[in-house]
Amino acid sequence: MAEENITTSTDLYAQSIDFVEQFNGSVQKLLQIMGITRLTPMSVGSQIKIYSNKVTKGSKVAEGETIPLSKVERKLSTTLELAFDKYRKQVTAEAIQSSGFQAAVTDTDSKLLREVQKDIKQKFLDFVATGSTTATGTNFQSTIGNVLGQLAVKWEDDDIQSVAFVNPIDFYAYLGGADITVQTGFGLQYIQNFMGFNTVILTSYQKQGTVAATASENINYAYASAAGALGQAFTLTTDETGLIGITHSPKTENASYETLVIDAGVLFPERLDGIVVGTIGSGSSTTTSTTHA
Repeated sequence: MAEENITTSTDLYAQSIDFVEQFNGSVQKLLQIMGITRLTPMSVGSQIKIYSNKVTKGSKVAEGETIPLSKVERKLSTTLELAFDKYRKQVTAEAIQSSGFQAAVTDTDSKLLREVQKDIKQKFLDFVATGSTTATGTNFQSTIGNVLGQLAVKWEDDDIQSVAFVNPIDFYAYLGGADITVQTGFGLQYIQNFMGFNTVILTSYQKQGTVAATASENINYAYASAAGALGQAFTLTTDETGLIGITHSPKTENASYETLVIDAGVLFPERLDGIVVGTIGSGSSTTTSTTHA
């Protein structure tokens, strides 16, 4: 007869399934918040190319003179290589004995999940900060207006869903004591249909004193499946998408319990010049280009 309250392999599989469902549910929520429709499976090692446009305008000429050419160049800004991110966590027998399995393993798995989400957000917002179309304003409200205006020019020929990224300190300093409904998803706070944007995302990853915005159509999510041969080799639990894989295993050599998480998901903008970055408190509006993305 099995010992009472023993944790079985069935329990561990259910725990792994719950982890996968939490992650996939949060990714789907993130895509929904940003209005992203493109979720692209790729192979590990695949290259992701991010471009921007450079416009060189011809000079003005007098009547009858030959008109010089203007030039639009599509330049490669950066190249990513899709790679697996690997996370490993161990808890000791002593931690399990003193705190219980739930607190020592399951609860710390949830904290590890937040770190995986944090890495995805950080990488994407690092790209957002390098957007090549700029705007400035004398205060938060004028900067928002100038960013929205430049975004409208940039995507004039497209029916877009606009997404803005704002530092919470800047946002609440502007808002003051006004009551507003803020929602949460993927560890992000966001407001829908606010200040002219379809979605405003509040995140500390956006540098204070700046605002960034783009079209959701400019954002992609690429991933390499953690299922298949990889899943078999490491006994990973995944769902049919393979967005993330997880396995749990006891380690007898040091009396600990290990969690291994593998994923290869990355959010990235297709065009850096399709992102408008605004600076608060720098004067009147300026822009690098009005070429449409």
